[in-house]
Amino acid sequence: MDPVRNPYAPGAGQRPPELAGRDKQLAAFDIVLERVARGRPERSVMLTGLRGVGKTVLLNQLRSAAVSRGWGTGKIEARPDQDLRRPLSSALHMAVRAIAMAHRNPEHVDDFLGILKAFALRATADKGMRERWQPGIDVPAVTGRADSGDIEIDLIELFKEAAALAAAIGVGIGIFIDEMQDLGPADVSAICGACHELSQDAAPLIVVGAGLPHLPAVLSASKSYSERLFSYHRIDRLDRESADQALIAPAEREEVKFTSEALDSLYQRADGYPYFVQAYGKAAWDQAPESPITAEDVAVAAPAAEEELAVGFFGSRYERATPAEREYMRAMADLAGDDGPVATAAVAAELGRKPASVSPARDGLIKKGLIYSAERGTIGFTVPHFGRYLRSV
Repeated sequence: MDPVRNPYAPGAGQRPPELAGRDKQLAAFDIVLERVARGRPERSVMLTGLRGVGKTVLLNQLRSAAVSRGWGTGKIEARPDQDLRRPLSSALHMAVRAIAMAHRNPEHVDDFLGILKAFALRATADKGMRERWQPGIDVPAVTGRADSGDIEIDLIELFKEAAALAAAIGVGIGIFIDEMQDLGPADVSAICGACHELSQDAAPLIVVGAGLPHLPAVLSASKSYSERLFSYHRIDRLDRESADQALIAPAEREEVKFTSEALDSLYQRADGYPYFVQAYGKAAWDQAPESPITAEDVAVAAPAAEEELAVGFFGSRYERATPAEREYMRAMADLAGDDGPVATAAVAAELGRKPASVSPARDGLIKKGLIYSAERGTIGFTVPHFGRYLRSV
């Protein structure tokens, strides 16, 4: 069949042609938006899950839902060892610019931008003149608000000022943070503290975060009340009906069908993970000579899909690890028959080492986002089927 018409789109954060199986999360967020619009208190939202389940896609879709209601939005991607102040300043500046034209009091907007500029300038206040960053805000900095240098105090003050600006025109502001588990402890604490203050005041500003399965533990380690502070949504693999929908709906728009046996085979191979669904669907389309796509087409196409996953999805991550870290992951793979979490003590025993001696490898893998601490004393792969991949190479 014509590869140009192939509707499937495996890619990092790339929206699939059919966003299947996420209706529950989208509906819940619509309620959040409506409650905030009516001045009712509402919690910020956290999406958690393994890589490849579509967290970034869903985060972007939630942002689109906020934009469609006239909200100001900004998005950042957290990175290890990166200070929050600078990217957050840019995201909030974008959000305010989106709603500024509707504000009846330009002076109020300029006052806020002056506060935002002062907050932003603290990011490089202790640097030399050549290293200082200018945030690109064309108003003078306003001193005395959100510029103390204490990120928690400053963020509370900044978010309250931003919420007041949005409330004046009857809309909200949404800050969307991807890879949120990579924020530093001080920044996590600041976000939790600011969200706590906002929820108590029913202020029209929410934070929507997305991160790996241990994100709730990261938040809980910062503030004991974080379990009640956020609305958590675990994003998992698609059920059979949703996985079929993700394949069938785009194909039908191109007047192409699948046999039931082909869908059986595709679900078995992709295991419901959205990224894999797209990868196998794309390969099956390219291989099939005509509609309907059959189980034989899927079987012939599977090696091409698996080769692409081995290089782009699994292999690129494996190559980032040091030899010691690879050894650690292989031990995990040998122990985790179903790719589930394993005990750290068992990994050390598998390697014939003391737990303390393998801690650097474990910590390095966690920092690189290849494994996560599922719960105390256990670890798991952040990528689905990564253990299966390691056992095959």
